Amino acid sequence: MHKIPTIDVGIMSADQIQFCFNDLFQLSNGPKEMEGEQVVRIENGMLKLEAAGIAASELLFTPLDAENAAFELKDVIIGVNFHWEQKENQQFKGALKLIIENEKITAINVLPLESYLISVISSEMSANSSLELLKAHAIISRSWLIAQIEKQEQLTETTAKYESTFISESEYIKWYDREDHVNFHVCADDHCQRYQGVTRAHNPNVVRAVNETSGVILSYDGKVCDARFSKSCGGIAELFENCWEPVHHPYLTAVVDNPQLPAGFEQDLTIEKNAEKWIAAEPEAFCNTHDEVVLKQVLNDYDWSAKDFYRWTVEYSQAELSDLIRRRSGIDFGDILDLIPVQRGTSGRLVRLKIVGTKRTVTVGKELEIRRWLSESHLYSSAFLVEKVQGENDLPEKFVLKGAGWGHGAGLCQIGAAVMGHKGYKYDEILTHYFKNASLEKRY
Repeated sequence: MHKIPTIDVGIMSADQIQFCFNDLFQLSNGPKEMEGEQVVRIENGMLKLEAAGIAASELLFTPLDAENAAFELKDVIIGVNFHWEQKENQQFKGALKLIIENEKITAINVLPLESYLISVISSEMSANSSLELLKAHAIISRSWLIAQIEKQEQLTETTAKYESTFISESEYIKWYDREDHVNFHVCADDHCQRYQGVTRAHNPNVVRAVNETSGVILSYDGKVCDARFSKSCGGIAELFENCWEPVHHPYLTAVVDNPQLPAGFEQDLTIEKNAEKWIAAEPEAFCNTHDEVVLKQVLNDYDWSAKDFYRWTVEYSQAELSDLIRRRSGIDFGDILDLIPVQRGTSGRLVRLKIVGTKRTVTVGKELEIRRWLSESHLYSSAFLVEKVQGENDLPEKFVLKGAGWGHGAGLCQIGAAVMGHKGYKYDEILTHYFKNASLEKRY
């Protein structure tokens, strides 16, 4: 058995950081025990701690009473680049580390992995989620996290540069995973897992779910699973390699989010006509629900505006779309003539989309980059059909995107899992539905 790992979580980055200790904290590279309001800024390439008159390249503050002490960070941005982006003050247990990164100060929370999980699941899930859903979520979050820690160690050891962007005259292919975090394991926003410390009250059911599954992970062939989750798969799950690096994980498969494939549909959504029929309809699926009792288990207040996640529609005029793509991509396509599906994944999500303009034609991928180019924040998903309304001068005057699902669609579907828990499925049944041939294993 291993001991409980410690996790480094990147919380925020700013030119100046204000924070407050509610109890005594020990500064590792100074004699001082500190409490109360503090300010750190960069001065002459060093971190300047105003109250103590200390300048250092790194500051580490450890609580003397780990059980009760906490620190508050001011003006933390949550929902970075999402429609509900906002600032709030957040409280954290554990240690606070401050470093200089990209000429800004980065605040890192250092704490035991199990404590982090309680907060993450309280942040990700509603207080009234079913215990079975919470247990399933605890196990996939723990698995994903340990997989990221192991992956970071491997990346640190290798001398080869990790590449996630491939650009040519005709293609722009990019994926976003957590490899760009080199000074901490994970960030605190949706890019990794939503984490807000002890700012929001810890739900007793979450504490119970984490404690009752403590140390339990999903494994495949003796290795911890890189377990992923998103809000809604849209009826069929996506493959890992269609969202991130070109690596196939046998436990992340094209799961039909239903006891069987709904009648009248073909499962292979990589074929365009099958994807068109699937996305245009609303096939039965665990995640095809309008039950507010279930939805409120998964959707927090700031997500609640989004109720059309299973099937949705977005419309752009020619002027709106050409301006949006130019700003979001940094490429001037001129007027947009067409959006052409080039490659779809197993869920119908576009992996590559050809954008044809009067000035440029470029194929963009993978799924998140497509979503970024076609929205002010992030399009719900890249599983969409394109309808054009022709105008004058052979130019389309309007583009209508009809889409399916919310998020990347790989791994556990949160809304589908909530429905399964509501229907009486146990946490291990939920996990084996979404992660085929994976096993439950107690690591510590």
